[in-house]
Amino acid sequence: MRVAVVVFPGSNCERDVADVLHDLGAETHLVWHRETDLTGFDGVVLPGGFAHGDALRTGAIARFSPVMAEVARLAAVGAPVLGICNGFQILCEAGLLPGAFIANRDLAFICRFVEVEVADTGTFLTAGTRLGSVLRIPLNSYEGNWVDPTGQGRIVLRYVDDPNGSQAGAAAVASAEGNVVGVMPHPERASDPLLGSDDGLVLLSGFLGAPVPV
Repeated sequence: MRVAVVVFPGSNCERDVADVLHDLGAETHLVWHRETDLTGFDGVVLPGGFAHGDALRTGAIARFSPVMAEVARLAAVGAPVLGICNGFQILCEAGLLPGAFIANRDLAFICRFVEVEVADTGTFLTAGTRLGSVLRIPLNSYEGNWVDPTGQGRIVLRYVDDPNGSQAGAAAVASAEGNVVGVMPHPERASDPLLGSDDGLVLLSGFLGAPVPV
């Protein structure tokens, strides 16, 4: 599987996720945000960080990057698209996922392990998990408070103890079709017991097992 990991000015987790996916068997490529052609890629990851310094709103500038037209095209044909932390925010700003992000409930930056419960196994991210299973994954965000005025967002993971006030405890949200998923905690940072947990591997392995459109 050939995976494009998009790099925006301010991304800081692109190499982490590319390395983990490579170790899991993917052919990964770092792709600059001004790229206009993702032909030949089977999936896309928008990594964490602070795209364009999080000026205006998180992801509000990045959603206009040229590469996002290609991300939308791949999403439309069923390719797996994963947004992690800042990438999740970008997908919401681009309209590829429902809802939006505001500051955490306590107006504090959160950087610690959290526990999330699997609420939906029908997406590539959670295909290898069991409903109700609990994963331990690091959270690293200030605007991680997801809100969805429609109340119809497809929640994939829920915080066991919601640290940032996300609506319905949402830690990961999917598109209706299930091939676009945003997750606020960082699965690539839970990829080895030496990091404190390897629970993120089951999620990223699911990404590589996603069906590729013909």
